Amino acid sequence: YVCLAMSALRACSRVPFAAPAFLYWKAGFRCPFCFLRKEGLSKCGRCKQAFYCNVECQREDWPMHKLECSPMVVFGENWNPSETVRLTARILAKQKIHPERTPSEKLLAVKEFESRKSSDIAALHHFYSKHLEFPDNDSLVVLFAQVNCNGFTIEDEELSHLGSAIFPDVALMNHSCCPNVIVTYKGTLAEVRAVQEIHPGEEVFTSYIDLLYPTEDRNDRLRDSYFFTCECRECTTKDKDKAKVEIRKLNDPPKAETIRDMVRYARNVIEEFRRAKHYKYILSPPSELLEICELSQEKMSCVFEDTNVYMLHMMYQAMGVCLYMQDWEGALRYGQKIIQPYR
Repeated sequence: YVCLAMSALRACSRVPFAAPAFLYWKAGFRCPFCFLRKEGLSKCGRCKQAFYCNVECQREDWPMHKLECSPMVVFGENWNPSETVRLTARILAKQKIHPERTPSEKLLAVKEFESRKSSDIAALHHFYSKHLEFPDNDSLVVLFAQVNCNGFTIEDEELSHLGSAIFPDVALMNHSCCPNVIVTYKGTLAEVRAVQEIHPGEEVFTSYIDLLYPTEDRNDRLRDSYFFTCECRECTTKDKDKAKVEIRKLNDPPKAETIRDMVRYARNVIEEFRRAKHYKYILSPPSELLEICELSQEKMSCVFEDTNVYMLHMMYQAMGVCLYMQDWEGALRYGQKIIQPYR
């Protein structure tokens, strides 16, 4: 599938909203049905982990929430299916309730390809076996592949991770590291905005990943999550890579091997932090996450400039942890460091 512009789009113009086929939203200060952010949400009396605006939202969300309400109580602290597993469970439940597929949902179809999703399939059976009927294993592999390749990470205004969703229409857009549109979210809707002029018949591209990083990192992420390598202008020329991985100017410049080792270290520590953050301060308290950020910055600063993307990444993560800990001075200090390269 290819997504083409039917008419001219000016930069900053808005493409019509797309409604999600399936959603999973993390518990917090947003209603899991309408996704509005507000304080004073009422929690589910049974599991005490889902919070709603009102009785109407709770009633409307029950067909999905009942999948998890009892298991949350039964498993207690051991309730920890991944977002992919939870989103897949909701898809299976919706297909059971509404076996007919909307025109939009038919766009979810992708070519079958080999995928080792045995751990996700095992988790799906483990946490949802009493509430769902499962198709055969091959069908589950294809479904997990579809979720991985068509899923969207939902973020708030501060780019904090909130949950995941399937927007089949939006998933029609191919990836480019030089995108001509961006996707933002308003409640349950995805909004596509042009970031440059798009002519009729021109293909519409979005970015599936964070474009901050150099070419090799971006393509590693694309291969890992989406099973392809990008060949856009940005990836073939690699024009911005040198500026993104800026090396500290020293009287005795670091050797090429030292730089390679530090890049490898930076990638490893970013992945370590991502895994620790995945459990959101349950297995890793905020103080430990902040220590990871500070120690890694100290080590990387021997080779990298503060404007290096790996340094900026860890500064941004440190700022987020400080905000979570309500360390406003620390957050401000990191924020001021981050903003300097963009001035």
